Amino acid sequence: MAEAVSGNALQAGDFSEFQASFERIVGNVSKTIQGKDDVIRLSLVALLAEGHLLLEDVPGVGKTMLAKSIARSVGSTWQRIQFTPDLLPTDVTGVSIWDRNTGEFQFKHGAVFSNIVLGDEINRASPKTQSALLECMEERQVTVDGTTHHLEEPFMVIATQNPIEHEGTYPLPESQLDRFMMRLSMGYPGRSAELEVLERHGDHSPLEDLESVSDAQSVILLIKMAREVHVAPQLKSYIVDICEATRDHPDVYLGASPRASLYLLKAARVVAATKSRDYVIPDDLKEISMPVLAHRILLAPEAQMRGASSEDVLGAILDRIPVPTPG
Repeated sequence: MAEAVSGNALQAGDFSEFQASFERIVGNVSKTIQGKDDVIRLSLVALLAEGHLLLEDVPGVGKTMLAKSIARSVGSTWQRIQFTPDLLPTDVTGVSIWDRNTGEFQFKHGAVFSNIVLGDEINRASPKTQSALLECMEERQVTVDGTTHHLEEPFMVIATQNPIEHEGTYPLPESQLDRFMMRLSMGYPGRSAELEVLERHGDHSPLEDLESVSDAQSVILLIKMAREVHVAPQLKSYIVDICEATRDHPDVYLGASPRASLYLLKAARVVAATKSRDYVIPDDLKEISMPVLAHRILLAPEAQMRGASSEDVLGAILDRIPVPTPG
């Protein structure tokens, strides 16, 4: 039986234990998701950086399984919201219901009141319902009838959407996209990984046997430890240089926002901590820049007509901007 590591087993400032805890969770999730180590790691980085995740890929590649496996591995509560055109905002956030016995309105919690919330096919809901997540994702609270209800920690939204099928969908507005720390693609597994899927998933779901290797308090401590990772002033300037370059690029209509700069800073801190360091280096920022920034860059129509992509533009920017050196 897997042994869960409680928050008491971790010591604040012990980044070797941070790395060990992180690797333990990665290994546990890998039992159900084969051949996607990079995606698992980045997803957990988003969780520990207090961000949200957009998984954009075709059906059947394990997006829902990934979200469930993360929730079970860290011993957290979990809810799934199937986004459909008739889904109402109150289905997400909750609603006040009149109680005849007490003569008062009682708040009934919506599905968002969980540690990890999977918004399946988020672009199938109306913009009004999509906007119900804006306050939840940014301020980690829900306001209904003038009363604010705080969400439990840790809190993460993992949303999925199919980039191929557009019939009956509503594109995510820029304000919604900007609240996702990262956009990732699962991709098809390699041949050996797919054979392993057949072996492990053929007669039962390995999720049934997956046990937690951490708990909510331990995750909260890891989040607090990541906040203490040092980022040198030169690296903060490097972050701003990258984001400013996306705004000034001739092929870009809308560049990275200040929120993107902050998310890049937070994610780089977690990446450094996963490598048992209490300081960020330029390679940490380069490693995390593409999943954090690419989905925030909206190309100009002329660039789109040439077949350019936001990844191409961002890659050129990262190659052009000088990397800061110590001193």
